[in-house]
Amino acid sequence: MRAIRVFLRKIDKALVISTVLLFLIGLSFLYSTTYQRELVFLEKYTIRQLAWFIVGLILAGVLLKINYIRFIDFSYPLYFLTILMLLLVLLVGDIILGAQRWLEVGGFAFQPSEFAKIVIIIVLANYLGKNRLRMYSIKTITFSFILISVPMFLILKQPDLGTAITLFAILFSMLFVSGIKIKHLAAITGIGISALPILWHFLKPYQKSRLLVFLNPNLDPLGAGYTIRQSKIAVGSGMLLGKGWQSGTQNILNFLPERHTDFIFSVVGEEVGFIGALCVLLLFFIIIKQGIKIAYSTNDIYGRLLAVGIVSMIIFHIFVNISMTIGLMPVVGIPLPLISYGGSSLVITLIAISILLNIKINRPIF
Repeated sequence: MRAIRVFLRKIDKALVISTVLLFLIGLSFLYSTTYQRELVFLEKYTIRQLAWFIVGLILAGVLLKINYIRFIDFSYPLYFLTILMLLLVLLVGDIILGAQRWLEVGGFAFQPSEFAKIVIIIVLANYLGKNRLRMYSIKTITFSFILISVPMFLILKQPDLGTAITLFAILFSMLFVSGIKIKHLAAITGIGISALPILWHFLKPYQKSRLLVFLNPNLDPLGAGYTIRQSKIAVGSGMLLGKGWQSGTQNILNFLPERHTDFIFSVVGEEVGFIGALCVLLLFFIIIKQGIKIAYSTNDIYGRLLAVGIVSMIIFHIFVNISMTIGLMPVVGIPLPLISYGGSSLVITLIAISILLNIKINRPIF
């Protein structure tokens, strides 16, 4: 009993409560987006998401019992396991909607690219933590890029541009915290921007269409630009208080594609309005604030880098997904953490939150 009391005292309650509330909100809107189909295919959506949540909780609970330093010790084996899984995806992975991103095990399909995000954070925390006194070295920075370039290349081949960009955002934030010189960071940014025209030639036709439609929404209003137009209509029509749960016309009349995955925030905006969407953002803000607080309350460089990598991943997902739904960024297929439908994303987010809690509980303070 005493051990439980100590654990409850150390646990970050605000982080846990915000995480659970966001999942429940996501589950309710997932049901709202699919309830007409739920009459026949209940297990495919709400129940399946709930099952993944239970799996994520179990894994998070197991990882919470292991000191986060142990994750650092196994970072390179995890890294090579991730590379192997990404290779298997390209060889035998399931193809859904033209993308080869899933491996099927025991009737459940999961995305190794989601697993890659958390593994990249762990391996970068290990490498940058050990080389923090050599961050002025071009060799150190170059090897950091090599670490993410291999999984990035394999993920781009699936193709999954959103996840590949996420890995770069994680590296950028972790390099910044590890003490890289600003001029080096600026040079990296410049190289990245100058490489964009080259990247264009490697994009799939549908990815090019999304970018062109972002620049000119009227270019293909019934094709590549259809989803974003319907998304903006949904968000705008919600106004202050929304149309009510299960009452959004863009939602229930099937005008909005992918409304249970990448565009679920559009349904939130339509059905509960600006106030409801603001409440969702407030819960995300609490998670981010607590994550940053955990990062800077530990004197352990590995714990700090892990926390910063996780927080940057969550921030990037939130920013890109919401910007995508309101037309401020092109559509790149990034889910909204804890809310969008998707087992792999949900499990990895719960594992990421578990690592933050782990750092809070086990962080050395001296």
